[in-house]
Amino acid sequence: MKKVFILLLMLSSLTSFGQEKKKDTLPKQKWKIHGRFTFIFNQSSFSNWSSGGENTVAGNINVNYDFNYKKEKINWDSRIITGYGLSHISEKGYRKTDDRFELNSILGIKATKYWFMSFIGNFKTQYTKGFDYNKTPEVLVSNFLSPAYLTFGPGMLWKKSDDFNFNIAPATARYTFVNDFFSGQFGVEQGRNTAFGLGFNLSAYYKFALMTNIEMENILTAYSDYLANVGNIDIDYQTNIRFKVNKYIKMQMTFHTILDDNASSRIQFRQLFGLGVSYSFHEKVTY
Repeated sequence: MKKVFILLLMLSSLTSFGQEKKKDTLPKQKWKIHGRFTFIFNQSSFSNWSSGGENTVAGNINVNYDFNYKKEKINWDSRIITGYGLSHISEKGYRKTDDRFELNSILGIKATKYWFMSFIGNFKTQYTKGFDYNKTPEVLVSNFLSPAYLTFGPGMLWKKSDDFNFNIAPATARYTFVNDFFSGQFGVEQGRNTAFGLGFNLSAYYKFALMTNIEMENILTAYSDYLANVGNIDIDYQTNIRFKVNKYIKMQMTFHTILDDNASSRIQFRQLFGLGVSYSFHEKVTY
């Protein structure tokens, strides 16, 4: 009986050793790529409605592209966020509801378990002309590459996972670009097309499941310039809540808030809710 017990113990130990060895020799992921296309649609229609209303049709197209690279102590994350939306309001025609292009990239070299020495890069602008429709006639308030923002600098990255991380960059350079029409706006001096800033930048990303088939994504950027408006903080915060109906159909709520005195003296807020089609057009993992 003792021999049987010892034999079983030896077999158990060998099995455990084999499993651990197999686990240790599994290839480690290098590239993780995920491209997502989303079309969100909403519509309202009225006919002989006593309290009034305007027929509205709106659609938004969003394309997000994530690139994550890991090898030994190197971690490189890049994300493209781009979207465009239009609405058609009866008797008022087409109005732009969304217009965004943003490229984020952060390169990190591991220092401890979760901390990395990092270097960030960010570029954002819009595709087409934007107007303030509250004024008559409407006033042009933006255009392609006007404004455009380029931000880069060294810092420290804390990263627990691809879904939870933040970066602190205390010496971040930021360039603002405008064309001749917008010279004198967005913090650019009159007669010039660029403005240079140096400041503190904080960026954070957190995505988690609220419950089954519902996820919440938070994207935050905060910037404070040392050279102008000392103590003033520009904030760009976006929350996306996605409700998964099935593999392709999703409902999405977006809340987007911007505080930037150079762009507007008031708080900018955008809200979107609609039913959409979601499709992963490029999803790949390499080892």
